[in-house]
Amino acid sequence: MPHSQTSAPRDSRAGVRLARGASPWLLPTVATAAVSLLRARRSGAARAVAVPATALAAGMLWFFRDPEREIATGRVISPADGVVQSIMPWKDGRTRVAIFMSPLNVHVNRAPLAGTVTSVEHIPGGFVPAFNKESENNERVVWHFDTELGDIEMIQIAGAVARRIVPYIPEGTKVEQGERIGLIRFGSRVDLYLPEGVDVAVEVGQKTVAGVTRIDRD
Repeated sequence: MPHSQTSAPRDSRAGVRLARGASPWLLPTVATAAVSLLRARRSGAARAVAVPATALAAGMLWFFRDPEREIATGRVISPADGVVQSIMPWKDGRTRVAIFMSPLNVHVNRAPLAGTVTSVEHIPGGFVPAFNKESENNERVVWHFDTELGDIEMIQIAGAVARRIVPYIPEGTKVEQGERIGLIRFGSRVDLYLPEGVDVAVEVGQKTVAGVTRIDRD
C-alpha cells in the first residue's frame, strides 16, 4: 500500500510554541535549572546540579513543543504524530488505526475531522507500555465527534511514562479539522476508528504527522 504523499512535516519554525498543559512539568525543571545556574559560580553543589537540571529543562522544552502546522486537505487526517502501530478491522465494520507516540514526538493531538465534540469521557486504568496489547486497559480519554462521515471515535491512551491526558475542549464544542484538542504528556497511543466503507491510506510502520498525514483514501 503506497504511503500518503502528505506525511512529511510542514512545521512553521517561526510558529513553534509550548503546549498547553505542560506547565506542571516545565516550571519546576526550568526554575531548578535557572537557580542552579545562577548559583553555580559560588557553589560546587549548584554546579553539580546545573548540568543535569539544564539538560532536563531543555528536554522538557523539546518534549512540549507545539509547532504550527499547515493543515492538509482530505476527509480524515492524522490526530497524532507517531508511527502506525496496527490497522485492525472491527466487528462493527469500522477500522481501527492505532498510532504509537514516542517521547520524541509532538504530544499535542488534533481533530481528525471538522465537526462537533459529542462526548469526552475519561476512563481510569493502568499504565503499561502503549505498544503492549494490555494497554487497551490503560488510563484513556474517549472522544466522539459528529462529522460529515457520522460518528468518529478517537481514544487517547496513556502509557508507562505518559500518566496524564489533558483535553483542551469540552463536549459540545465545534472544531475545525486539524484543531488542537488535547495533550498526552510524554507520548503513548492514539486510536482512530474509521467508519465502515472508508479505506485506509496509511500502512503499519508509516510515520504520521498530526494535521498533515491523510489517513483515508478517496
